[in-house]
Amino acid sequence: MSPQLVVAHRAGNDLGTLRAALDAGADLVEADVHAFRQRLEVRHLKSLGPWWLWDRGEFVRRRDTRLLELGDLLAALNGDPRLLLDLKGIHPRLARRLAAVLPDSTVTVCTQHWWMLDAFRDLPHVRLVLSAGSRRGLRRLRTRLRARPAYGVSVHRRLLTPDLVTELHRRAELVFTWPVDTEDELGNARHLGVDGVIGKNLGLLR
Repeated sequence: MSPQLVVAHRAGNDLGTLRAALDAGADLVEADVHAFRQRLEVRHLKSLGPWWLWDRGEFVRRRDTRLLELGDLLAALNGDPRLLLDLKGIHPRLARRLAAVLPDSTVTVCTQHWWMLDAFRDLPHVRLVLSAGSRRGLRRLRTRLRARPAYGVSVHRRLLTPDLVTELHRRAELVFTWPVDTEDELGNARHLGVDGVIGKNLGLLR
């Protein structure tokens, strides 16, 4: 079974890669959303205090980096429903701020901090995806799904087996996995029987 949906990992964090992913036919384009002061910033880099950003040993001065804001991303999409917003960080007002500014067009929201999704429960055009990247997170996800079905789940590929994907399908409409960036990883995703793959190699996934 081949995955039916392709998610362009992090391609929405830059307007150039956003357009390239949409033009390539990606089903969803992922963008990482952080709350910083009164802004909703689109970036993968994490905050390190008010002046620095970092990721895996990379340190960047905030003042030296041109950061994309959510409003600019939404304007560039102009209602295109192929947006997946991944909520980053544990910020108490991030989800509420995002819910207040989302357009009426369809959008998908994903996070490993599932309590944030409550802010979108009354928005019928927002599709909610619960993410799990660790064994502990997967255990919690299986328990959560037994109590409450979900539109979608996203689970790290190393945690999945075909039997587990079958179990998840009983309580979730769609099962996504990441990372899928090589032929071997794509073959593994097909073996698992997932609905969608998340990766950066659009040429491969196409």
